[in-house]
Amino acid sequence: MSPSRPFYVTTPIFYISGTPHIGHAYTTIAADVLVRTARAHGPARALTGTDEHGQKVANAAAAAGMTPQEYVDSLAPRWRELAPVFDARFDDFIRTTEPRHVTTCLALFDRMRAKGDVYEGVYEGWYCTHDETFWPEAKLIDGRCPNAECRRPVQWLSEKNWFFRLSKYNAPLLAHFRANPDFLRPQSRYNEMMALLEEGLEDFSISRSSFDWGIPLPGGGVLYVWYDALINYISALGWPDDADGLFAEFWPGMHLIGKEIARFHTIIWPAMLWSADLPLPARVFAHGWITGDGGLKIGKSLGNAMDPYLLVEEFGADALRYFLLREAPFGSDFSISVDKLRQRHNSDLGNDLGNLLRRSLTMVERYRAGAVPAVAQASALASEFADLGERVGAHIR
Repeated sequence: MSPSRPFYVTTPIFYISGTPHIGHAYTTIAADVLVRTARAHGPARALTGTDEHGQKVANAAAAAGMTPQEYVDSLAPRWRELAPVFDARFDDFIRTTEPRHVTTCLALFDRMRAKGDVYEGVYEGWYCTHDETFWPEAKLIDGRCPNAECRRPVQWLSEKNWFFRLSKYNAPLLAHFRANPDFLRPQSRYNEMMALLEEGLEDFSISRSSFDWGIPLPGGGVLYVWYDALINYISALGWPDDADGLFAEFWPGMHLIGKEIARFHTIIWPAMLWSADLPLPARVFAHGWITGDGGLKIGKSLGNAMDPYLLVEEFGADALRYFLLREAPFGSDFSISVDKLRQRHNSDLGNDLGNLLRRSLTMVERYRAGAVPAVAQASALASEFADLGERVGAHIR
């Protein structure tokens, strides 16, 4: 691993409505493992944060009798403490209501508009407030949102919006995917996005005029929450005001995300960056879901989420970190339960590792007077391990 190549890894910014669950902890821990490895070899930076705009937040704030800003301010501390609870060390925590983020979003919008890639139009379609997404009628299931985690009723909306010429970047994106098969991993996610690109892209609405909780645009309306959210990865690096600082040092970076948001990060976000004449992300890894009983993804909306703070109280941060990264190949779905956690904790950590340490210490005490003997000369095994760190690190960056 070359120390001259800085490493930048991001989690998705987490939608602030509600409280963190074990799925958020999973992404946070995985990003921490990556950046710890990278820090051993050179400059490295990790980012996390909260996504605080959108109609869903506005509705939740109204239900709580608060303004949207009061509502997100009341929840942000709980999200900020997620990483430290799991002994994860991030260099920055960004909130999309911060002035630095607003500045970057509007600068990117202006640059894309100057490029001729943003235009005004009227959008009509079926809208799911929970997912903050328009859906074609053909994809609705019994008149409801087709997202298996949602299935809520949709409403017909007709509003004047700003659109991004996403279709213009269909061919360049296809070429990029074909030339860079490691851009998106694992292979199953790559195949899904290739299928979407081969089917063809439509232009993408990037503003809303039916509500006002978002980043205001000149002339009215607010930026669409997903357009706004994606930009956090460069607003946290100071683009464009400090483009020669952190942005120049650490961008492009690696995005670590859940598989359900691969389309936004590997199709829409790269096209936005191209439109603004900025480098694309170096790599995106879309990990699998943590599931509960019946194989359903755990989540707040399904009511089957597990509180990571309670799990840390019972098992400790190290044991939970171990379980989440040990239970399945990274990228695959896997299930979690307190019984599984307890079994893994007792068998792997208590029995296997615990017994190994106990026996090793006992033998050192019995046969070596409690001191590890010096090695007379370098062994073949030591030589084999001499550059292991460099070889492993080369696969991280």
